Amino acid sequence: MITQLQQNRRIIQDFTLTTLAAIPGEFGRLTYIASLRDLSSGKYEHAGLLTLYPDEAVQQALALCHEQIFERVLETPLATQEADLKECLLRMPGGLCSALAHWRRMEAYRVLMPERSPGYLKELFCSNLRALLELLQEECSTAPSTW
Repeated sequence: MITQLQQNRRIIQDFTLTTLAAIPGEFGRLTYIASLRDLSSGKYEHAGLLTLYPDEAVQQALALCHEQIFERVLETPLATQEADLKECLLRMPGGLCSALAHWRRMEAYRVLMPERSPGYLKELFCSNLRALLELLQEECSTAPSTW
């Protein structure tokens, strides 16, 4: 058990320092780690980690990282979440307004939630995102077309 815990800690440290540290913002990191998860199987795919560590250990470590980032987002004040989400959406192809429209229409933010998170946290996250996207939509409607 100790060796498994040590291995998971090593994977988390490796992933955090080499990958997540280069991604700006909590929403950026949340979006990235969610993109590593296959939606049909729930398995995380990270070729670099999977060449260094056993699959089961990578799955556990990435699931834990995903949950921690998700919870950090929820612990952040809404004004900070709004600014962070805006920065994340600005970096997406098509820019802020395009990404915003898609996220609102398709509720794309639902894929950002970790599978094992409690239902009440998922509900809070979705509620927050709907509100934040609404605020950003108002801003986008009055903003220059470069967004």
